[in-house]
Amino acid sequence: MKKSFTRIIIKGGVLSPAELKEIVELAEASGSDSISLGSRQDILITKDVEVENFSAENKYQIIPPKTEGAENIVSSYVAADIFSGTPWLTGDRYLYVLEQFRIPPNLKVNITDPKQRLVPLFTGHLNFIASEHEDYWYLYIRLPEWQKMQVYPALIYTWDVGEIVYGIEELLQEEPEEVEMIFNLLSDSLETNNRTIDKSLEIPYQPFPYYEGMNKIGMDNYWLGLYWRNNKYYTSFLKEMCDLCAESKIGKISITPWKSLIVKGIPINTKLEWEKFLGKNGINVRHSMLELNWHIPVDNEEAANLKKYLVSNFDQKDISTYGLTFGIFDSTKKSNYFTAVVIEKNQAPEILNEIGVRDTYNLLYAQNFDPNTRNYVIHVQDVDKVELPGLLIELSKMYFSQLGEKEEKARKLPESKSEKEKLKKEIWQCAACLSIYEAKFGDITQEIPAGTSFDKLPETYVCSLCEAPKSAFEKRIQEKPS
Repeated sequence: MKKSFTRIIIKGGVLSPAELKEIVELAEASGSDSISLGSRQDILITKDVEVENFSAENKYQIIPPKTEGAENIVSSYVAADIFSGTPWLTGDRYLYVLEQFRIPPNLKVNITDPKQRLVPLFTGHLNFIASEHEDYWYLYIRLPEWQKMQVYPALIYTWDVGEIVYGIEELLQEEPEEVEMIFNLLSDSLETNNRTIDKSLEIPYQPFPYYEGMNKIGMDNYWLGLYWRNNKYYTSFLKEMCDLCAESKIGKISITPWKSLIVKGIPINTKLEWEKFLGKNGINVRHSMLELNWHIPVDNEEAANLKKYLVSNFDQKDISTYGLTFGIFDSTKKSNYFTAVVIEKNQAPEILNEIGVRDTYNLLYAQNFDPNTRNYVIHVQDVDKVELPGLLIELSKMYFSQLGEKEEKARKLPESKSEKEKLKKEIWQCAACLSIYEAKFGDITQEIPAGTSFDKLPETYVCSLCEAPKSAFEKRIQEKPS
């Protein structure tokens, strides 16, 4: 039976050793000898937590079991400095953005670098993705009731990210159906430093990285990736690790969406001490890639056993899955997939359970085996568990056969027809206050009907916000499709 967890919100999946130690001690006080990690970089405790005894409650929001509440902000801070990334997006930049969120948002927010592969880009309702322009972000929106993701028609300035998120949350009561409505309402209510989109988002292909073990950074530092196959991180080990971090003057510990921990900035002169610490605790830090590239539901024994069965088959047949990721999901539940290969379990009708009908599975794979495309192809449906190993091996061979044909080129994010039309819009922007005139909407404040082009406006027309003359407006063409 699936357990209920107390969920602790960890902004961006990054916290200090002292903060982690405090959470671990909270878990112990609640009667738990371990914590687990969630796919949105949060921390899970299996026991009820006495919030009033937790001095860090002002830092983290604690979500009781079976309670709807704030969502954790996902960030790729964990990948900064250890994997390839956008040059301007340093670890400090992530922290500046995260500091804007004093109250955890109710929408799922992702803040990511498109050049890394460790953290998924599009699993949020609001997905901020770094552009090539320093301190500017693309915003891809898919609100809870939306069927498709839509791109915000401007780049967002770093210091406006928090304001934009809270602004969109306030608009939810108006049930916006299109991104243009959100853009126009925010433009009217907020003073932001937007930038015109001048090119489509490009996502370079990167194989899924190996994120475990002791690895070198530069000349005199290391980073350590820790993974437990049962997702139970024992409190005694974590407290000792936090103390060692403090001794090594390590300021941050990161949580990955793959339910693992990464410690960055281990000084070379403490490397031996860390290796002794791992050895003394019997920690294996070199699991096979066959194990590290899986996403399974937390505390789901059935899914864990299925993974073990499939990994064992891969191992016996000496199959490589480097660069691929796999996920196990329930086909009856709404899920936002972020793995290259998806294994969906079909639940047999209750009326058939009495006669012992076996569960079946569907196999899907992302277009070009790249989950960032967000397009999944059905490979097979309603197959038995015993057929899965052979079919997955078949998919892995398909992956390697096409590897290098398309992946070497940076991919432009696929756009729907409607998105392409939106990106072609002609707008006029006030040079004084940056407010926008769009012919599609006209200007109700000056009785300009919708559909009136800018050149048809009277010469007496002024900016509805700052009253600058018509001559102060500059023509802008929002991004052309490739």
